[in-house]
Order: sequence, then C-alpha cells, then structure tokens
Amino acid sequence: MRSEQQVEAALKSYEDVDSWKTIIFLYNAALKEVGTKLEILNDEFQHVHQYNPIEHIKTRIKTPDSIVKKLKRYGHETSIENMVRYVNDIAGVRLICSFTSDIYRLAEMIGNQSDLKVLSIKDYIKNPKESGYKSYHMLVSVPIFLSDSVVDTKVEIQIRTIAMDFWASLEHKLRYKKEIPEAEAVQMAEELTECANVIADWDKKMGEIRNRIERYSEEKDESLPAIGLARIINRD
Repeated sequence: MRSEQQVEAALKSYEDVDSWKTIIFLYNAALKEVGTKLEILNDEFQHVHQYNPIEHIKTRIKTPDSIVKKLKRYGHETSIENMVRYVNDIAGVRLICSFTSDIYRLAEMIGNQSDLKVLSIKDYIKNPKESGYKSYHMLVSVPIFLSDSVVDTKVEIQIRTIAMDFWASLEHKLRYKKEIPEAEAVQMAEELTECANVIADWDKKMGEIRNRIERYSEEKDESLPAIGLARIINRD
C-alpha cells in the first residue's frame, strides 16, 4: 500500500505533466535502477568467479493496450491508481541464464540487495504451469529518488534458462495467434507441453555435464570464491 500511495502523491506533484507520462517515467527509472544493479552483480561475479551467470538482460514497459486488457481481465476500471495497484508487471526485466542453478544463484543475489524489497516470489520451475511454462518470477520494489521525494516502484524480474525462454516465446506466439483453428491450436499446445518436458530434461543434463567439466578444471584458490567482493576489499 505504501508504494501505491507514494506513486499517487508523486503524480499529484506533477500537475503540469500528463499523469501517464509521469507514471511511465517512474517505471523507466525503476528499470534503469534494477538494470544497473544486475549488471554490477554480473560484473562482480565475473571478477570473483571468472564466470557470468547472466547471458542476456531484456527490459520492457508494458504497452497501454496490454495494461488496459489486464485491468479488464481482473475486473478493474481503467485508471492510473488501478494500474499501479493491480498490474505488477508494467516494468519487466528478463534475465536469461545458461543453467537452472544460475537462476537460483541470481535470485539469492537479488534478494540480498539492501535497497531492493522482494514483494513476492513465484517459482514456476519447481511448480510449472499446466501448459509447461517454467520461469522464476520475483516482484521487487526499488526506491526512485526524485528532487523532492522518494517513490518505491514495482518491477517484475523473470529469470529463465535459454531453453525456457525459447519455449516461452513460442508459446506466447501460439497464445496470441487468434487466426489458428481451435483444433490445430489445441494440438500445438499439447506438443508444446511435451517439448517443455524435453527441455527440462535437457537443462538438467546440460547442468550435469557442466558440473563434470568443472570438476576437471584446474583447482583455484578455494578462499576467494567463498567470499564476496566487499569482504575482499574490507579485509585487513
């Protein structure tokens, strides 16, 4: 509730600017804040472990049309207040990883950020949707420091493997292609569910092979990977 009240107060303080532009400004600022944090975490991981857990970072702001459709689907009137309160994925960040283990490692790193508040978590990897959809969703709020106020703004972070993202992209196309005959769409959906199971096995196998490769890698300093960069810098 505090976040919604802050946003509403911020909107009222910009009387000469269209409310829609103001709210999108806040969400764009939130994406920049979260994106920078993620890039720093990725760089730190590379510095300490010589490995990047993030393959790609994608960001987006939900379109007005998508926001309105979602509000109607939830049974809410179209308004700025309802948009902020009920649509949690207006600002979205998608992290693409190589391995499933990277997903949980990144989620832990994000959760440890002192100025990010984790509002909710949905683990669709351990509990996939009926369609076969798998991804790890985190809803966080990030403080946006304006000239005269601080506004906590929500950002949804989705973390997936490359294979999960490929599957989700294809499933999204199927879901929104209304011209496909119903019987054909049902068959495609069933085939996609089968593909999701194959992808899960593939992700698991790739992770196992990566672990075997690492076991044969040259042994490195055991103490350095075990501590974060901040502790390295602050050591006597």
